[in-house]
Amino acid sequence: MRSYQPVADELRKRVAELMSRARDDLAHLVSIPSVADPRQYPADRCTEAAEWVREAFAGAGLEDTRLLDMPDGHPAVYGSSPAPEGAPTVLLYCHYDVQPPLGEDAWESPPFELTERDGRWYGRGAADCKGNVIAHLTALRSLGDARGCGVRLIAEGAEEQATGGLEEFVPTAADLLAADAIIVMDAGNFAAGVPTLTTTLRGLAGVVVRVRTLDGPMHSGMFGGPAPDALVALNRIVATLHDERGNVAIDGIEAGQGWDGVTYEPDRFRADAGVLDGVELVGDGSVAEMLWARPAVSVLGIDCPPVVGSTPSVQAEAAALVSLRVPPGMDPEAAQDALAAHLEGAAPWGARVEVERQPRGAPFRARTGGPAYAAMDEALASTFGRPTTTQGQGGSIPLCNVLAETFPKAEIMLMGVEEPRCLIHAPNESVDPAEIERIALAEALFLRDFGTTWALAPAQNP
Repeated sequence: MRSYQPVADELRKRVAELMSRARDDLAHLVSIPSVADPRQYPADRCTEAAEWVREAFAGAGLEDTRLLDMPDGHPAVYGSSPAPEGAPTVLLYCHYDVQPPLGEDAWESPPFELTERDGRWYGRGAADCKGNVIAHLTALRSLGDARGCGVRLIAEGAEEQATGGLEEFVPTAADLLAADAIIVMDAGNFAAGVPTLTTTLRGLAGVVVRVRTLDGPMHSGMFGGPAPDALVALNRIVATLHDERGNVAIDGIEAGQGWDGVTYEPDRFRADAGVLDGVELVGDGSVAEMLWARPAVSVLGIDCPPVVGSTPSVQAEAAALVSLRVPPGMDPEAAQDALAAHLEGAAPWGARVEVERQPRGAPFRARTGGPAYAAMDEALASTFGRPTTTQGQGGSIPLCNVLAETFPKAEIMLMGVEEPRCLIHAPNESVDPAEIERIALAEALFLRDFGTTWALAPAQNP
């Protein structure tokens, strides 16, 4: 049986010694409100964050550090370190922009001030993705010149706004970013202390459905009853998207495949998701299957009169944004077509239905049988002292598919400092500093040893 002993060398000690600096750097980076939306925060704050990231990675030993203009106007940070003769090159990804705080009154401490409580560090971006930026930095600082492979860095500046600048840029800059392995540091562990690689991502195939029944709103006292209510019609339509158990029930969309990675126990999921006592989980599959291997339909928003300020009217029009998450192995275009046909066919009373297709995103499945995965598996297991597991992610990272198409021989690994307690994108986001330390050490081990694993697997090398 394989034994996962703690790393018994100076590297673990060096990473531990760097954690004080890591906290100071994260505090500074969190203090910069780098929300890539000029309607909410000045654009120069994103530029300030980008310059800080550039200078920090230059200080960590990367050369040719610079800001790259992206098609969406939000600069990316680039840096590189050449590979030793015959050694592979690794591309490190992260992003320095963050979500807006979503109301500072919902935070227990200022969102742009790193605050320690109960052993965790709180602040917007502390985990997603500035904590991952710091993990990259700490790994490189701990190694110094002892890297066994070349390194390239790309730090995105508008990932949270989904403007697509880097996705558009990558195919035009293949020579600049080419690598044998890619570490996408924008994910995390199944739970704190559980080493995890994310191997699948669901795609997107959503629509806006609009229902019309009347020329205009009509007084409910005078016309309510025989007059068809568009909001009621919309509710009846979206209610047909699931069966009584909560499974997706759309003709042309299959249930999906099984899941062979980590087991997500229902009680843990209920706690992680904040499911209220007495409220049941939905669907007939396991939690992991429902999250990562099956399609999921959610109603993200409805256009209708709010309760406060509403009038006694039968509604003439209503609309909903319907999200369809598509698992690997499912064609997002075909799934979107099936969703649109279902919504159009479910209209009651002859209500008029219009479906507007939203931009699609393809699902992603990583290749896991190459030397990079073997080296990262060893690095994570050695760092955490337990076997590495795999999970999926219900969300989408379109960049992964662009990278896979642009660099088809590169192994893409998703990992990072995030775990369920981080509450990424929500108020009171936080990070466990032990996760930064462990992920930084695992990456440092990988960058030190990957060249050896690469040399021993020539048949799998490009």
